[in-house]
Amino acid sequence: MRLRRGEFERIRSILEETDPDQPMTAREILEILDEHGEEFDSAHRVATVLGRQAQSGEIEVIRDQPYRYRFLEENN
Repeated sequence: MRLRRGEFERIRSILEETDPDQPMTAREILEILDEHGEEFDSAHRVATVLGRQAQSGEIEVIRDQPYRYRFLEENN
């Protein structure tokens, strides 16, 4: 399964609009995406996309149960 850059961009753009004030689980993120008309197969797919993006430093993965995800601010 190959990560498509568009999936991450879709997630990021919706979450930037909603501006969550705390880290969210993949299921919570999936619910927000659904509310905004973005279709993802599952919370697992959301977690996969965000987990892979964490390797580049754009996402912080908080390894509690369940995992939570936070977008890191860009330092411009």
